[in-house]
Amino acid sequence: MLVFDAHLDISMNATEWNRDLTRPLEEIRNREALMLDKLDRGKGILTFEEMRKGEIGLCIATQIGRYVALDNDLPGWHSPEIAWAQTQAQLAWYRTMEEAGQMVQITNRKQLNSHVELWQNNPPDDLPIGYVLSLEGADSIITPAYLERAYAYGLRAIGPAHYGPGRYSPGTGSEGGLEPSARELLEEMQRLGIVLDCTHLTDEAFWEALGIYSGPVWASHNNCRALVPHQRQFSDEQLLALIERDAVIGMAFDAWMMHPGWQRSITQPYTAGVNIERIVEHVDHICQLAGNTRHVGIGSDLDGGYGREQCPYDMETIADMQTLAPILAGRGYAVEDVEAIMHGNWIRRLNDIWS
Repeated sequence: MLVFDAHLDISMNATEWNRDLTRPLEEIRNREALMLDKLDRGKGILTFEEMRKGEIGLCIATQIGRYVALDNDLPGWHSPEIAWAQTQAQLAWYRTMEEAGQMVQITNRKQLNSHVELWQNNPPDDLPIGYVLSLEGADSIITPAYLERAYAYGLRAIGPAHYGPGRYSPGTGSEGGLEPSARELLEEMQRLGIVLDCTHLTDEAFWEALGIYSGPVWASHNNCRALVPHQRQFSDEQLLALIERDAVIGMAFDAWMMHPGWQRSITQPYTAGVNIERIVEHVDHICQLAGNTRHVGIGSDLDGGYGREQCPYDMETIADMQTLAPILAGRGYAVEDVEAIMHGNWIRRLNDIWS
């Protein structure tokens, strides 16, 4: 079954982790076996080959370039201009992958539906993976005037926040509302038709952003606070606000977002019982809030700075995403609802936005 994954940091894996995603996964893992610079070395699960095995033919793929001030100890770039340059290197990598036939950018309704038809009527072995370009964290947008050129190269969604303080909004692990510069950013996003991704916004910034921005919204990778209490998740009130705006919420497969009380580098997926089926708890919760299955999809965030050490224990590679479909069916979801969750809701939402 076709899978649409609404959040993959593919270019970050290539340009910062230095992973050649055109190569077999085992080769990448072996090459990293003795590397110690990142916690997930040798534990990645994403390559183009594995995406095709799992029929992940469509994704929302990110650019990401965090700016960090002198008092911010998170990893990042020391000026917005350097952060912008990093996102442009990521864009250059996507373009190179397009030229190689590995990927194809999707920017409008016609391209989207043609690509869906291609994947639904052909074996996936040699098909290009379609991607909608998104920016995770807006720090690299030097001024809102840069949005017009970003839209011209295909940027179609922005999440203003990421982790920690941000130039436009604080994010996960921070507190407070939008920065004064955020209003102009959101107004320009709305003018251009760039989707607001509410993922990572603080609670205060979330409500402020929805009050300023009246364009299309979604949450690319966000789970439920009612099940895993943490600021990173959305409360039922926030989820209902998104549902009211016809948003789709992508389920993240980061184990710490699936299991309450997870301690990074201590808790292990197997001993905590974090398997793929656990994500269905979050799917169920959103469907119960909405009264239907129209507002939930996949936004795995796999290999988003972590690997198998922080994935469901039965996910050896991203291809195992395909096992979610029979799990949903086994939990009583009808065929059309399984299809909606696996790909249909994101495709429908993009068709509506781009109509």
